Amino acid sequence: MLLRSIRSRLLVLVFAAVVPFLALARNANVGFILHSATWKAHRHWASTLGATMFELRNANRESLQFISDLRDRFAGHSKPVMLNAIIGPRGDAYSSNIAMPAAEAEEYFGEQIDWLTETEADMVSGMTFGQASEAIGLVRAARSAGMPAALSFTVETDGALPNGQSLGDAVQEVDAASDGYCAYFMVNCAHPDHFGGALLNGEGWEHRLRGIRANAPRRSHTELDHARELDTGDPRELARQYQILRSRLPNLTILGGCCGTDYRHIEQICSLCLRA
Repeated sequence: MLLRSIRSRLLVLVFAAVVPFLALARNANVGFILHSATWKAHRHWASTLGATMFELRNANRESLQFISDLRDRFAGHSKPVMLNAIIGPRGDAYSSNIAMPAAEAEEYFGEQIDWLTETEADMVSGMTFGQASEAIGLVRAARSAGMPAALSFTVETDGALPNGQSLGDAVQEVDAASDGYCAYFMVNCAHPDHFGGALLNGEGWEHRLRGIRANAPRRSHTELDHARELDTGDPRELARQYQILRSRLPNLTILGGCCGTDYRHIEQICSLCLRA
């Protein structure tokens, strides 16, 4: 009974936190992507917690049911509200110490994706990936399951993936190895100062990038790992950087926030970028 009570209270808190963002999208007459809490809800992390596969499968189902209920509350919204099942890398998103071959990744992520096909998820997204081979496996697994997929890479302060590969090369490698199945690519968990230059080099792959979820602080991943608290930066400055990127890259239509961001940042981004 105690665990059930704690879970109920947590759901209430999450609901209260998400609703203002849905209301902002409705008032601005733009679409919204609802992310599930399934980023680490796959086998490697479940075994660490001592969770059974039955519990893990249910965790995926319940998370999608929760955001589906949220969408129902905003059924009158004139723009689409998508249910996006989030999948994270098998290991540490900030580390490139363990390479995951594409075939191994396809089999590994296929298990979670199969569970997600049983839900109301509209799509799956690999989030905070740091190596192309692992991303290829996820996209191929989604293709095999007939599930639309997107992929978001993270980069270091030099604009390259944690394993040193350039962002553009990673995007093109995934596309080449999966017949361009990925609906779009994103960058998340990095500050625009870190990746902005890589997006504006005019190398020809940038049209595949449709979204960014930037960090508010300019800290590196190592600094974020050791930070006792996250600074929130300047919401308007961050929004202005989004506005500049979007003015140069009109395909950037999916905008959100990652570490250190909150409603203030998204409100500013929405306000400035709707003018671009």
